[in-house]
Amino acid sequence: MTPLPTQTRPPLDKAALRQEGLARRDALPAAARESAAEAIAARLLALPELAGARVVAGYWPLRSEVDVRPALAALHERGARIVLPVVADPHLLFREWTPGAALSRGPFGVEGPGPEAASLRPDALLVPLARFDRERHRIGYGKGHYDRALAALEREEPVIAIGVAFSVQEASVIPAEDHDRRLDMIVTEAEIVHAAGALLPREA
Repeated sequence: MTPLPTQTRPPLDKAALRQEGLARRDALPAAARESAAEAIAARLLALPELAGARVVAGYWPLRSEVDVRPALAALHERGARIVLPVVADPHLLFREWTPGAALSRGPFGVEGPGPEAASLRPDALLVPLARFDRERHRIGYGKGHYDRALAALEREEPVIAIGVAFSVQEASVIPAEDHDRRLDMIVTEAEIVHAAGALLPREA
């Protein structure tokens, strides 16, 4: 008797998952995106991991990314130094930013501090993404900047990587490769996903 062929799951397509996640994010109405960003900021500010961070890396929102600038301003008021990533292929640099300071447009249209700003090593990073899953795997924008940055930082000492996303960007499974660094947690407007699963939102 001829054996039946083994049923195999088709490989997951990172590019397709990325495209779908970005489309879902873009499709959110502006008012819903703003409301969700406010809820995400409240959850970020309640994290003990950020309360103890000396240098926090944020990002300047591009297109429909979650706007974390209010959270960064609040962390700065608490005494944290804030840095923003600057693309210097194939690496990211993290330059200090204070609320209200002028920014320069860099590669890929990313806004960041100019070369006159101090370069600092963050001990916590807010990481934008296109897609995420319950195992805290992330799909970024395909350039690998954050994977390389996290690997370089952790050769010195551990850092906390916190994914920031809207809940509609969740996928059932993200294909992970050896070089992919799992996030420590992911914060959405609905919940915090960490190693034990989903946490109930903390009251602001």
